[in-house]
Amino acid sequence: MGKIYCLMGKSASGKDTIYNRLLAMEDLKVKRVIPYTTRPIRSGEVEGESYFFCSEDQVKEFEDAGKIIELRAYNTVYGVWKYFTADDGQISLAERDYLMIGTLEAYEQIRDYFGAEHVCPIYVEVDDGLRLQRALDRERSQEKPKYAEMCRRFLADEQDFSEENLKKAGITRRFLNKDLGQVTQEIASYIR
Repeated sequence: MGKIYCLMGKSASGKDTIYNRLLAMEDLKVKRVIPYTTRPIRSGEVEGESYFFCSEDQVKEFEDAGKIIELRAYNTVYGVWKYFTADDGQISLAERDYLMIGTLEAYEQIRDYFGAEHVCPIYVEVDDGLRLQRALDRERSQEKPKYAEMCRRFLADEQDFSEENLKKAGITRRFLNKDLGQVTQEIASYIR
């Protein structure tokens, strides 16, 4: 049986970059799981790569069909944005291993859905000052920066990834992102 490696960490911790580097390593033989979101597409994003962008009606269709594995809703400064993983045929543990990005809450729901023996957490952490600078740089590069939402996410992550919540979720292994190449290799070794 395969495993699902769930990469998580606070916003701007380097998850997306690490995720893409890991997927490019042919020897890992992991397949990406693409989540869904109702938030607007950001400049530079491509439908079906980072996310499947969908409407509220599509979310309801998945819910009505019982195909939601995990779902999170965030009351942003721009309205409610939903993020979720669907049982849409992307995951077949009998065939292979998977890599996905998620939150601590998503990890717990995926673990509960597939079983702890099939879901492995990969928690990436980085200095808060560096995270804030990365988030600010990323937001500045957007056509219409959403600074208020960036600040909300930064502060929400402090609660979502609190030491208490990490302990409750059973997160014991952490990967410190001081050097992107080094942390990527450490995570790759963990997956192998």
